[in-house]
Amino acid sequence: MPHVRSPQRLDADRSALWVIDLQEKLCPVIRSADNVIRQTHRLLEASGRLGVPASATVQYPAGLGPLVGSLQSRFPSPEEKRDFSAAVCRGSLDRWLGEGRDQIVIVGIETHVCVLQTVLDLIAEGARPFVVAEGVAARNGRDHETAIERMRAAGATIVTVESVLFEWLATSNHPEFKAISRLIKG
Repeated sequence: MPHVRSPQRLDADRSALWVIDLQEKLCPVIRSADNVIRQTHRLLEASGRLGVPASATVQYPAGLGPLVGSLQSRFPSPEEKRDFSAAVCRGSLDRWLGEGRDQIVIVGIETHVCVLQTVLDLIAEGARPFVVAEGVAARNGRDHETAIERMRAAGATIVTVESVLFEWLATSNHPEFKAISRLIKG
C-alpha cells in the first residue's frame, strides 16, 4: 500500500507566507516583537530556499510607519490596507490561491486584531491558515491567548516555526535539508 500524505500537513508547493503589519511604530509597544521578527526572518529564509512565496502587508502606513527596517529590503512595496483583515489585499492572495497555494502561513501583529480578522476571512474563503505561535504577538498576553484559542476553534492550525520548516522539507533527503537544519539550530 503506498504512503498517503495527510492533507493536514504543510506542503511547500501548497504554501505561502504572509507577514502581517510588522511595522516600525507598532513593534516597539509589543514586548515579544523582537522574537516575532527573528522568527519571521527564519521563515523567510526557509521560504526562499524552498520556493514558498512570501508577501507583507502594512496597516495605515501614514500613521503606523513602514515595515520594520530589517524587512524593508525584502518587501519594498508591501500591500497597504486600512481594513484590519489582510484578506482585502488581493494581489498576493489571489495569485497564491490561483496557483493552488491554499495553505497560508501567517506571522505578524497584533494577534487579536489584524491576524485574527485575516485568519477568519481566509477560513471563510476556503483557504487554510496556519498561524505560527511564536510568530504572532499582541500588546496584552490575554488578548494574544484568547485570539489563538478563537482561531483554533474557528479552524486555523496553530503551528511552530520548527514544525513549519520540517513539514515544508518533508524528508531529510531534501536538497535543502542541511541549510534548513542550520536555521532550526540557530
